[in-house]
Amino acid sequence: MKRSTKIITVVTIFFIIITSVIVARTMIGNHFKKKFSKVPPPGIIVAEVIEEEFSEKLETFGTAISSKSKTFKIRKDEVSGEFKLKEKVKKGDLILSLTNRNITAPFSGVIGYTGLTEDIFVSDNIFIITLDDNSTIYSDIKIPESYAPFIKKGLPVDAKVSSYGNKIFKGKIDFISSRINADTRSLLSRVSIKNENLELLSGSLLDITIKFNLRNALSVPDTSIMMEGEKSYIYTVSKENITNKIEVDIGSRNDGKVEILSGLNKGDQIVAEGLKKVRPLGKIKPIKK
Repeated sequence: MKRSTKIITVVTIFFIIITSVIVARTMIGNHFKKKFSKVPPPGIIVAEVIEEEFSEKLETFGTAISSKSKTFKIRKDEVSGEFKLKEKVKKGDLILSLTNRNITAPFSGVIGYTGLTEDIFVSDNIFIITLDDNSTIYSDIKIPESYAPFIKKGLPVDAKVSSYGNKIFKGKIDFISSRINADTRSLLSRVSIKNENLELLSGSLLDITIKFNLRNALSVPDTSIMMEGEKSYIYTVSKENITNKIEVDIGSRNDGKVEILSGLNKGDQIVAEGLKKVRPLGKIKPIKK
């Protein structure tokens, strides 16, 4: 074999080997790339568009007032026997026996007095006993004139008192004045609150929220809303679990819920949480709470 032929053969074999190595590495690389590049779709919490009650709110303060209250002034020398009072009485029960008369309850309620020891005596001769019916608590509040057109008798009211934290006591508007006070530019209204467990005490400061303009509307979690400038967007989820970014018009926000005015339909599936993991026309793995 000629020398030149040998050289050509060696070079050819070398290139064949190099080409085979390159092709093999490419095939192996593509195999593993194809195998491991399939990232599973992210697990995303989804929710259904539902219909809920929304309302506007007016917040104010008021003082708790007993539905009935009675005060008894008693002379010290009228008390016969041991001075002992019940905590609660029913209508007609004996409150206190005196030398010349007996004091009975004109209505059911809670007994109180001006102290717990001998200090209860207002003077050397007189002390005071109180009887309060706290089964229903009232509170007189002043509504700003601008809200007067919206306040109606029977509107629902939520009340809180600091001693009970976030506990809500349910009530309603019981009375509305027929005129605006010219001095305060406000409308006097009275709130009534059922107090069956007698948790609210007369004189307590109430944090009152009045709900008005009540309506049923489409509702989504506030975590599902994306704000871009002045526009609002939501990701809907198709039956194939493909997301689609759409613009929506929003209304009020109530307790973590957002009112949807347009852009969605009742029953639509939407992304509720994890918006940063979602892309338009991307696939997700829905997770329902």
